[in-house]
Amino acid sequence: MTKLQEINELSYLKAKELFSICCGSEEWIEKMINSRPFNSKDEALKIAETHWYLLDKVCWLDAFSHHPKIGDINSLGKKYSSSGNLAKSEQSRISGASMKVLENLSRYNEEYERKFGYIFIVCASGKSAEEMLSLIEKRINNTEDSEIKIAMEEQNKITKLRLEKFL
Repeated sequence: MTKLQEINELSYLKAKELFSICCGSEEWIEKMINSRPFNSKDEALKIAETHWYLLDKVCWLDAFSHHPKIGDINSLGKKYSSSGNLAKSEQSRISGASMKVLENLSRYNEEYERKFGYIFIVCASGKSAEEMLSLIEKRINNTEDSEIKIAMEEQNKITKLRLEKFL
């Protein structure tokens, strides 16, 4: 049986568990469960993206709320048990960062959250702490409208990477 067939045949609860690891938006999860069966990996990925883009800001914020803060390695396994291991591997290049970079990331994370009302969302896979610090330093100056669109696009990248791991 292929991974795709397994996903298509999962019970509602198991499918919910799997899709929630990919994206925290309850609405997106329900749409993915109800879109099964998928005929191919490409179809599943396209449907996932289509559902994501049809959601509203409330649903995007729901998804964002299921992420640990960038650089907050200690909270990855505790608070986000369903996606903690994936988030930890996605942020794996953080562990070699200097204390100064980590302190700056922490400071910018707090400032970003105060300004926008949600945590800094970035597809961290393959990015160093220094790269993510540079991104947050640039993005903190964005308007609310432009930043929510960027964060939404970053969440879409994260969701796609995670879903591909299951497919």
